[in-house]
Amino acid sequence: MHGTRCPARIALACALVGAVLAGCASLAPPDEVPTLALTDQWKSEAPAGWVDAGARQDWQSGRWWAMFGDAQLDALVPGVEAGNQNIALAVASVAQAQALLTQARAQLAPTVGAQLGTQRSGSSAGGSASLGLNASWAPDLWQRLGDAARAQQASLQASEADLAGARLAAQASLAQAYFSLREADAEIGLMDEIIVGYERAATITGNRYAAGIAAHTDLLQAQSQLAGARSTRASLARSRATYEHAIALLLGRPPAAFALPAAPWVARVPAVPPGVPSELLLRRPDVAAAERTVAAANARIGVARAAWFPSFTLSASVGGGASDLARLVSAPTLAWSLGAALAQTLLDAGARDAALAQTLLDAGARDAALAQAVAAHEGASASYRQTALTAMGQVEDQLTALAALATQIDHQKAAAEAAAGAEQRIMNSYQAGISAYTDVVSAQASALSARRTLMQLQLQRQQAAVALVQALGGGWHAAGADSAGADTAASPG
Repeated sequence: MHGTRCPARIALACALVGAVLAGCASLAPPDEVPTLALTDQWKSEAPAGWVDAGARQDWQSGRWWAMFGDAQLDALVPGVEAGNQNIALAVASVAQAQALLTQARAQLAPTVGAQLGTQRSGSSAGGSASLGLNASWAPDLWQRLGDAARAQQASLQASEADLAGARLAAQASLAQAYFSLREADAEIGLMDEIIVGYERAATITGNRYAAGIAAHTDLLQAQSQLAGARSTRASLARSRATYEHAIALLLGRPPAAFALPAAPWVARVPAVPPGVPSELLLRRPDVAAAERTVAAANARIGVARAAWFPSFTLSASVGGGASDLARLVSAPTLAWSLGAALAQTLLDAGARDAALAQTLLDAGARDAALAQAVAAHEGASASYRQTALTAMGQVEDQLTALAALATQIDHQKAAAEAAAGAEQRIMNSYQAGISAYTDVVSAQASALSARRTLMQLQLQRQQAAVALVQALGGGWHAAGADSAGADTAASPG
């Protein structure tokens, strides 16, 4: 009875070995992107003049900052790629992930080694040399190595997405700092103009006081107002220097070695398409990185499952003296050995008992490793969904901000014009001796505040546009709408 089972067992063993050498299917679950509850359109309505989301296939990513029409910004942003250290760190992370992927793939290939030795006899110059070659190969029985390589490839793609995210974040930060600096330039220019007017008003008031026409309090108010304006200008200069330092650091330069001369502020806000959620998921680096992390976690489930199955190594060795080098490639000299663990598993009925004993003695370690891999996949899926939802919320926030700021700017322009008119009328009334100087001071303060508020709103709208660029994962350009819908203005004030 035993003799009749032996040939069948050997035949089964040979069939199993053949199947193993041919490769087995991956034990990882199908790689599927976690589902998201998407909507067809954004909650916030796009402002008039914005392109329809159906034109998204015409968008061009890349030099998104060029849409703001500022030549100086155009020249600065490319320097981020060369000098920003956060980008350099992300580049190094990509290189590290690429090296790890190469290592993972190398484990799928045979390993070949060589040994060279010499032996001398007595005091004579004679001796012998020997050269030995050895090779080993671990067949990927249950796609454990293949799944590990696929997991590392997904990790590499996530690192590449992180690099894109670091690049976009640095570019956006530089644009934000640059617009803040230019707005500070515009406010400093406004304060210079105001200071000239206050100096003239203080001189006139001083002459009126000397002539006995104006009260001393009028002179004191004029002097106080002038000193306050100069203090405000100094504060703006300090803020400008801070923005300039931030730009230098983003470019990877020491602040002392970088200077950006004052220039007119181009308060332009380009026409930004609102996009759709599906497009958002394709464009945002952090969403892409989160999705690739899910894929890597999915492949690691296969690696954990493969730990339950046997593995073996095929090895070969060749040895001989220096005079036998011609025999190294001779097939009869190759000695192949099959790992004892697999041979026992396939050919020895007692191997099942041994495997069971090993399973009982690992105290559930492999079960725990598999459970950990499954939980990691679930966690990565939840993180992906949350990242996508956060991205959608950020887009909605910036769309809402752009629409609200456009309305605020319209109202503030009207307020600034009215305040300027009131200031002029009260000044004329004061010079005619009808109004008190306190009325002049109040009118001038209101006019200045209205003009500065207008500039700050225009800056906020520019920054909201940059934030929307970042929320959508990069730049865009609608074909045939290079400047359509863009709000362009020269330096305010």
